[in-house]
Amino acid sequence: MPWRSPRKELFLCAGLDAAGLVLAVAITNLTSKFDLLHPWLIGAVAISYCLLGWLFGSYTVLRWPWLRLRLVLQRLVLTGLTTVCFIILLSWILGINTSQFALLNRQILIVIMGWQTLIALLIRLQLRALSQRLPQERWRLMANPDHQIQVIREWQRNPFARHPQFISPERFADRASKRSRPHSRPEALALAPGLKLDNGQRDLITQLQSRGVLITTLEELAQRQLERLPPSLLPETWLTFTDLAWSSEFSFQRKLKRMADIVLASLLLAGFIPIFIVASLAIWVEDRGPILYIQTRTGWMGSHFNLIKMRTMRVSPPGSPTPWTTPRDSRVTKVGGFLRRTRLDEFPQLINVLRGEMSLIGPRPEQPAMDERLADSIPHYSKRYWMMPGLSGWAQVCGPGYPSTPEEAELKLSYDLYYLRNWSFSLDLLILAKTIKTILKVKGL
Repeated sequence: MPWRSPRKELFLCAGLDAAGLVLAVAITNLTSKFDLLHPWLIGAVAISYCLLGWLFGSYTVLRWPWLRLRLVLQRLVLTGLTTVCFIILLSWILGINTSQFALLNRQILIVIMGWQTLIALLIRLQLRALSQRLPQERWRLMANPDHQIQVIREWQRNPFARHPQFISPERFADRASKRSRPHSRPEALALAPGLKLDNGQRDLITQLQSRGVLITTLEELAQRQLERLPPSLLPETWLTFTDLAWSSEFSFQRKLKRMADIVLASLLLAGFIPIFIVASLAIWVEDRGPILYIQTRTGWMGSHFNLIKMRTMRVSPPGSPTPWTTPRDSRVTKVGGFLRRTRLDEFPQLINVLRGEMSLIGPRPEQPAMDERLADSIPHYSKRYWMMPGLSGWAQVCGPGYPSTPEEAELKLSYDLYYLRNWSFSLDLLILAKTIKTILKVKGL
């Protein structure tokens, strides 16, 4: 599964952080008159530290092509201080006696987090140095001239992806012959759709593959490096509905996803009621307008349904057009701005989920009129409704947020197509985790 590869380093670093915290406790224990070696407490502190580090982006820096030491240290210090505050607060809520469990003492926790910050910084520096020393695949790409322009544009949209270099079959064969030299990086080749090759070039590619050269498609390369599928790079015949795992009404994965939607949506809706009451009062106090906003959206296989959300904009005259939402849109109210950043305005859509009109995870539904315009100009656009629209999706946690131009809508679609092609229950869990992170950071989508 392509989406897992970039996260292996994250899990490795989190595991090393947990081991580092054990070491930090052991070092502090040598100079302390108290016994700090309580395994279950150490485990709880380690889990808290790793989760807060993920929340504050101390693992995100591992993917950056540059490494700003000041910013890395800042995030690690923030993670350490927040962990101390969280553990102290949790101990107070649970009524834990810190004299009996000295590990939870404020001064001792600060010392431990001081050591942990130093160890975590060394871990990241070493992982960075190791990743730079290890040989990396040098991706070459064979593509027609029109495809080359599109490839350059799509790769430029992702600052973390290394651009593939365009090459001819003959030139690639010459380079691949040198891959046996010591310390040389392995060569890998991607083939764009519609590439015109003669018999000799096809035979040459077959020979390279038999010699162990990694050869793949442009689609697979985009999934591997961009974690999205730009529609302009896909052939017209790309993907049919029957290729999807849930195309059958009796698909086990489809039923499992629906069951999870019902259980989680019911629990979330019950917990949301107090927040809904407070938010509703704030919306009404600000401009005395309606609390809910109901709009027709496109659903499963192009059907229409009424989407429910909390109103975040000023009331428009009846029949007025609905333009793109832009950054700092003047139509957004003060309360609505907060609701959008926290995504609380989307929670009434849990009712749509229980009705079977939406899923918790899936492509975000758009207005039918807007869908028609975008489907005429963007290839493969209608395929995003081959799956149930969702409350949150891969495009929402990775993409540009609210699209305000056709170009941003195409970029958003590239994430939806990736999700469509690679959907699994584990990918849904990843999106759910990233959505929770967005809500906790009050980042909005």
